[in-house]
Amino acid sequence: MADKKKGSIVQFLLIFLIVYMGMQMFMRAFFPAATPGQNGVGAVSLKMLDATVKGQHHPEVSIRNKTEEDLVIEDRCPMPLFDVWKVEGEERTLLSTEEIVLPCESITSVSAGDQILIDLAPWKYSLFGEYGTYELVLPLGDGEGAKTSFSIHEAGSVTQAFRTFITKPLLNGLIFIASLMPGYNLGLAIIILTIIVKLILFLPTQHAMEGQKKMQLIQPKIEIIRKKYKNDPQRLNQETMKLWKQEKINPFQSCLPILLQFPVLIGLFFVIRDGSVLELSRHLLYESYQNLPWKFGTNFLGFDLTKPSVYVFPPLLVIMQFIQMKMSFAIASKKKAAQKKVVDVTPGKKKKKKDDSMESAMQTQQKVMMYGLPFMIGFFAIKFPAAVSLYWGVSTLFAIGQQIVVNREHLK
Repeated sequence: MADKKKGSIVQFLLIFLIVYMGMQMFMRAFFPAATPGQNGVGAVSLKMLDATVKGQHHPEVSIRNKTEEDLVIEDRCPMPLFDVWKVEGEERTLLSTEEIVLPCESITSVSAGDQILIDLAPWKYSLFGEYGTYELVLPLGDGEGAKTSFSIHEAGSVTQAFRTFITKPLLNGLIFIASLMPGYNLGLAIIILTIIVKLILFLPTQHAMEGQKKMQLIQPKIEIIRKKYKNDPQRLNQETMKLWKQEKINPFQSCLPILLQFPVLIGLFFVIRDGSVLELSRHLLYESYQNLPWKFGTNFLGFDLTKPSVYVFPPLLVIMQFIQMKMSFAIASKKKAAQKKVVDVTPGKKKKKKDDSMESAMQTQQKVMMYGLPFMIGFFAIKFPAAVSLYWGVSTLFAIGQQIVVNREHLK
């Protein structure tokens, strides 16, 4: 019992380690840390969140005040807090504009020892609409200023293709649906668009789920082959492929459909996350939507979809995702329980000793999926706008319905 308890503790520690590493990788991908090595004057410094900004994205810069006094900043709206210079070789050109796509946030000070992040999205098209190198200078009132530089480069061919064939159609589809909704409600548009996309992907998703269930059903036979030929990798592969052929199972059946639909789901995620502010998505709008006389209605069931929901959506998503993962392992769990029951009631039959390492690995994998993944999604729901949580919740409910259909077919 002591060894079993110790093993369970190790498994859960492994689960949370994997979840933590997954969170860190995801956060680095979507929220990169400020780049080091930027310039500052005295104890005031500027750092770019990303020193190489992809075309049609907007720069973000942090101001760090390492002094013991508050840093007073001049409010220069509709210009940003910084002097913006376009650098071309040895030539530097000071830029100016009065055009902004979002309200200019008024920031007049940075507290002692504090650091704030400045989003330059309002000037995305007016000051930073061209490719090249830019320099930001924060005037400090003593004739000098803190400096930093960054470049804006053209997006690669893969990104451009992704925008053309996935992001643009999805965003403009969202706009079209919202145009038919009362108050141009973003919440209703997200629900309808998510259902439409899930229906389009229904057949490949169902095909993938069927493949996963078939693989679960033959897992006991796979384990027998692994034990029998564990010291002969070549024979192990041959026998495994032979079993797949006998059972008419394609090991790629559960992978290829998911890979095909993955770009669409990722594109839908970005559209929901970023598309709610149409002023920042001009480069993705079709010509007929370039000058819309309306904006999304972002209030839905009492939630502001542009802001994170901390107390409602995260726990709901954790519960729904856990139910989905629990259901996805239902067939394997029921089959395993039935086999154990047969062994227990067979007269004169002794239980076979299991491969503890294999069993432990499988249990750890299932626990990571059933417990780790739901909590990871709940954590992301705290960080992302409620619009993303709404999309994920509708998508998960749809997936639960699909899982019920697959389980009912296999559990007859």
